[in-house]
Amino acid sequence: MKSAVAAGALGTALGSAQTPADPPSDRKQEFYQLRTYTLRTGPQLALTQRYFHQALIPALNRLGIERVGTFKLDIGPETPTYYVLIPSTSSELLVNLDTRLGSDPEYIAGAAGFRDAPATAPAFVRTERTLLAAFSGWPHLTAAKPVAGKLPNRIFQLRTYESASQIAHAHKIQMFNQAEIAIFQRAGLNPVFFADTLYGTHMPCLTYMLTFTDVAELTVNWAKFAADPDWKELSRTPGNTDPELVSNITNLYLSPLESSQI
Repeated sequence: MKSAVAAGALGTALGSAQTPADPPSDRKQEFYQLRTYTLRTGPQLALTQRYFHQALIPALNRLGIERVGTFKLDIGPETPTYYVLIPSTSSELLVNLDTRLGSDPEYIAGAAGFRDAPATAPAFVRTERTLLAAFSGWPHLTAAKPVAGKLPNRIFQLRTYESASQIAHAHKIQMFNQAEIAIFQRAGLNPVFFADTLYGTHMPCLTYMLTFTDVAELTVNWAKFAADPDWKELSRTPGNTDPELVSNITNLYLSPLESSQI
């Protein structure tokens, strides 16, 4: 894909939409480790939540990792499932995270019962990790600020777009960076992060998270996005259409666990 041609096509389709303002320049691009814990209904739920609250999040905070998100899957396949979103400006830290945690005595003590669960009573069915890199158009996570020490009520939407080729995948990311993120914001699709999958399953793929007060707001604002004239023009331009760029979309609705910091 020639960048000049792609940029020209996007610029023509964009019309009046503007690229979103860059976040503060003193913030570096972030990376994310997204953990998935597939569970069974029963003791595993409380055990895993206790592990997040007593062991994992305190240890991550001691490593300088803030704004750790913990979520439960409300709508999507394979419930119950918990998700953990771990942001850092260091990809190396995220890659070596288990080693760093394993050398933390407080973490080891707090994780007792989960980390050493016996085969006869496992802590989870399986766990998976994905390493993501933030888009240049949204280089760091945006999270709600606590009010009177509490986070506001909210839901989260986690969406993954798979592509049939690396070229299609790269072009879809370019569409987000140059146009779609701005349209998202205008429509009230409140971004938490946008990221490219560096290591994980179903690659090439990108993942992003949005947040809303409730499902009603989500529904109304997605309708605004679909009706936006800039989006209609952009998405219908040859080379930008979903059949050309996206082979599968996974759409999950999440709610924060009590331990979540976002």
